[in-house]
Amino acid sequence: MDKVNHNIRPVYDADSKVLVLGSFPSVKSREARFFYGHPQNRFWKVLAAVTGCEVPLTVADKTSMLLKNHIALWDTIASCEIDGSSDSSIRNAKPNDISVILNAAPIRRIYCNGSKSYELYRKYCEPVTGVKAVKLPSTSPANAAFGIDRLIEAWKVII
Repeated sequence: MDKVNHNIRPVYDADSKVLVLGSFPSVKSREARFFYGHPQNRFWKVLAAVTGCEVPLTVADKTSMLLKNHIALWDTIASCEIDGSSDSSIRNAKPNDISVILNAAPIRRIYCNGSKSYELYRKYCEPVTGVKAVKLPSTSPANAAFGIDRLIEAWKVII
């Protein structure tokens, strides 16, 4: 288990209406210093399909797609002990202060990418914000129960 700090800044602006929260960045995302950096993660494909955009390839394109569609993106956890990229191994979690986003943007709804993000949000963030979140199926390749078409259908609620 490694003690790891979150190294990716949130993406949002004053027009963000939806906040999507992951749990904690994977090893690949931490290396890339941007969200959903593992090529097998389906997040960017799903979001592109839901928003009617091309699948973004660069950090600049990903950021642009998010902001153009009024989507803020961050993670629930600021630091934790974690074994590699395994959400199930997260221990001693410290939450991100998502009020930074909530105070700067008219967020109407918060969505969690997967069960762990939702569990961590409910435990650490909801008591502070008072805002309930909606759990969406994880875009991780570990979520084999959801194929890409099923993920896209479930994620359409964010638009």
